[in-house]
Formats: sequence, structure tokens, C-alpha cells
Amino acid sequence: MGRLIAVSIFIFCISSFYGQDYYSELRKKYWEFEENDDKAFNYINLYIVTAKKQKNYSELFQAYDDAIKFSSKHKLKYADSAIAAAKMSGNNDLIGNAYLGKGTVYYFTYRKFQPALNEYLTANKYLENSEDFFLKYQNLYHIGVIKSYLGHYEEASKIFNDCVRFFESNLQKDLHPNIIFNNRRGYYNSLHQLIVSYQGLKQFNNSELLIKKALKSLPDGEEFSQERSYFYKSLGVNEFYLKRYDNSLINLNKSLSGLKKINDFSWSSVVYFYLGLSYSKKGETAKSLENYKKVDSIFNQYTYIIPDVRNNYEELIKYYRNSKNPKQELYYTKQLLKVDSVLSYDFKYLSNKIHKDYETKTLLAAKAELEETNNTSKMLLLVSLVLLGILVFMVFYWFRRKKEIQRKYDYLIHEINSAKIEENASATDSKERNSKLDSAVVTNLRRKFAEFEKNKGFLEKGITAGRLATEFETNATYLSQFMNEFKESNFNTYINKLRIKYAADQIYRHKDWRKYSVEDIANACGFSNRQSFSNFFYEQNGIRPAEFLKKVREEMMLQKIAD
Repeated sequence: MGRLIAVSIFIFCISSFYGQDYYSELRKKYWEFEENDDKAFNYINLYIVTAKKQKNYSELFQAYDDAIKFSSKHKLKYADSAIAAAKMSGNNDLIGNAYLGKGTVYYFTYRKFQPALNEYLTANKYLENSEDFFLKYQNLYHIGVIKSYLGHYEEASKIFNDCVRFFESNLQKDLHPNIIFNNRRGYYNSLHQLIVSYQGLKQFNNSELLIKKALKSLPDGEEFSQERSYFYKSLGVNEFYLKRYDNSLINLNKSLSGLKKINDFSWSSVVYFYLGLSYSKKGETAKSLENYKKVDSIFNQYTYIIPDVRNNYEELIKYYRNSKNPKQELYYTKQLLKVDSVLSYDFKYLSNKIHKDYETKTLLAAKAELEETNNTSKMLLLVSLVLLGILVFMVFYWFRRKKEIQRKYDYLIHEINSAKIEENASATDSKERNSKLDSAVVTNLRRKFAEFEKNKGFLEKGITAGRLATEFETNATYLSQFMNEFKESNFNTYINKLRIKYAADQIYRHKDWRKYSVEDIANACGFSNRQSFSNFFYEQNGIRPAEFLKKVREEMMLQKIAD
């Protein structure tokens, strides 16, 4: 404590003569600490107190930004404080940087992709007119990471190629060493993510060239040990797909120490998965299972998994099924269902992709069968009775509803094909003459609503009349009056009608939409849940979306057979 006081007095004396040098001298005292080392706060807290006292908000932002790096438990708290300090500074670059920092915490520390993306997009708003291109490309990089996670590798590869070119172009310039260092780190991180994208696209020759380039150019020492681990991980994955299993094991194991050091559980789980696959290819089943189970351990601890690692559980299920071990098969079946649930939370249409190789219905059936191994006969009897009851009810209901559904369906298809205009010109003129609104307001709102409908603005979740009025540069009263007179409905009814009309049209005209579940369609059209979507669809069309989907599928199948 005495040493810290002495250092503080010394730095304070320096600050009396050199002003801002005080902060740079203070940063030097803790910058050599390891990431997540709370001992750095002996100096960071002094930094924060001084910046607050001097109301130096740009330095206060810097202090909180540094605190994010060195805090082991409170990164989000300091990220929020950094945003508050940046806003007090009034500097958009700092504000954008602060939101970027919070997004990075969500992504790197917690692997929560949805809130991370929200922060990155907020940062983008503040940085879009910035002249600090480093910050802009840093934010672009993180958006690319989200796209890569979602499996949009083609789009992600374009982003990372741009980032690689930008950061690489700044390595040879006459810049401050710290700026060169930051650009070098940005270059290697972008290169790593570009390799990941190429591997996702199965372009292993391209990824191999980039890996060799990266490992050859990486500086020696500990400064880039994290990046070195990423490239060894990538090399191990590449070697696996090129069927060089011994090389794969060597490079994957090389990457682990660096990943563990920074607690990168995300890429560690990928490494364990590919270690398991490589050992499996070599016939070393025990080692293969050991690594698969490490993936499960990470998932249990962090409730996180990369989609590509989902097959880890299929490997375990297959092994224990073949080994006649229903207890372990049941456990990993339940785990796979949890994995699917976690993945589905992040992916709007992920259910179609993650169910491709192992349908959830099959998993649920297998789970029920395993749980009731000792009561098979009783369960079969119960299931038979339930199915019989359901069948009787469905036959009865089907006869009663068949004719009505067909009538409603035919009318809805007619509506879609005719695409009739809701109002004719004379009705419009009459409404304008009788409107309580000024004609200029009517003309402006008519144009705004036309653009809104053309751009499918009604698909946005959580849209409100107040927010739409702001976007239309009008007030809520005018908006409400216009909708009552010209749309003949309130705001919610208007939005839901457009969404339902859009959903029906997409289902009828696009075969890909007919593959989606009702939940996915509801989500894509802006509804918060399946039930509200189904109710509004029925209210507007007299037929449930599930019934409409079934009828379209049946008719398209009959048409295909006829052709």
C-alpha cells in the first residue's frame, strides 16, 4: 500500500508539469499485467478517481475501457460505465468504441451473440461518419464474426477480406508503435476468421495457404500467443479434412494451451471435437470419447456451443447405442435436445438446418422410449389409446372442417392471384375531400405509407405507432387520423393485416417458405409468437396458417405429379 501511495505521489508530481502525461504514466504501471488480472485495479481505480475529479470524460472512458480488459468478474459493469463516460464526452468515436467494447464482452466473454450484435449495430450508427477507419473496420470485423456464426460464410468471407486488406495496409505506414500493434492484431484476427469462413465453405486449399502465411509472418514472443493458438487450431481442423489425422492431432494439441490461458472455451470446444474425430479415424475410441465428453463439459458450464460442434452429440449417441448402453444414450440424447434449443434461440430459421441430420421428433421419440424401457408394454398400450382417440377426433373434425377449409382456401388463393387494389381512385378522392387533415399532410403520409409497405417495414418486430410517426416525421395524432380515414383501421390491425397478407403470399409463391414451421413464419413476419400469428391469420382469412400450409403443400404435390 505504501508503494502505491509513493507511486501516486510521483505520478501526481509529473502531472503538475506535463498534464495528460499523468494518465499515460499511470497506464504504463498496469499495462504489462495479464488480461483478467485484478491487481491492475490498484492503478486503474486511481485513474478513474482522478479522471472523475478533473471531469476528463475521454480519459474516464479510457479508464473504464481498460478496466474491461483487466476485470475478471465485472466486465459488463465496466462496459456500461465506459458507455456513460463516452456519452458525457460527446465524442461519437468514443461512444461507438464504447458500444463496440460492450459487444465484445458479450461475444468473447459470454458468447451471447444476439446482444453482441445489438451493441455492434449501435456502435455502427455512431461510427458511420467517423474518420477513424480503425474503429469502423474493428466494428465491421465483429459483425462479420456474427455472420460467420450464423453460417453465412460467403458474406462473412467478403467482410473479412476487406478487414484483412485494411489492417494489412496500415502495417507498413509511419505510425505510432501502439497503432501498428493494434492493426497487426486486427490483421491476424481477421485472417483467422477468413480462414474459418473458407473452412465453412469447404475451401480447404484456400484456408491452408492463409494458415501458412499467418504462421510464417507471426512475430515471436508472447504478444501474439493467442493468435498463434487460433492458427494452430485452424491448421488442425484443415489437416483433419485433408485426412492427415496425425498432423491434425499435433496441431490441435498445440493450440490448446493458448486457448486455455485466455479461457476461450468456444474454440476449445471446437479443438476437443476435432481431437475426438481424429482419434476416431485412427481407431482410438477411448481417446475419442474423452474429447467428445470435454465438449459436453464445456456446454454444461457455459450453455454455449458452435453449430458445427453439434455433431459431437450425434457421435456420442451413436457410440452408446451401438454399445447397448441406454442410460448414456438417453443422457446424450437429452443433451442434444438442449443444444438444439440453445442454437434455435440464436437462429431465426435454424431448425431446418440443425434438424437435417437428426430430426428433433426422432430424438423425442428415442428419449421417451429410453425412459420407459422397463414399461414398454404399458407405454405402447397408452400411446395406442391416445393415438386412437386422436384419430377418432381428427376424422370427426376433418369431415366437419373439410368443406369450410376448402372454401376459405380457394378464396384466399383468389385474393393472392388477383392482387386487387383495396381502394379505387374515386373513393380516394372522396376521402381526401372529407378528410380533416391538410391535403399536404395527406399527400406526404400517403407517400410515406407506400414506401413503408414497399420496403416491408411492417415485418420489423416491436414496431409502434409512436416510432412510425417519428420515422414519418409527423405526430401520432396525424398518423392515427390518417389510418382511421384512409386505412380504415387502427395501427395494430393495419400492421397485422399487412403481415398476414405477406405471409400468405410468401407461402403460396415460394417453395422455401413451405418448408418452414408456423413458428418460423410467425417470427419472419414480425409476430412475437406462433399463437398470435395463428389467431390473426384465422381472423383475417378464416383458416389457420397450419391448415393453409398443408393445403398449399398438397396442391403443389398434386400439380408436380400431374406435370
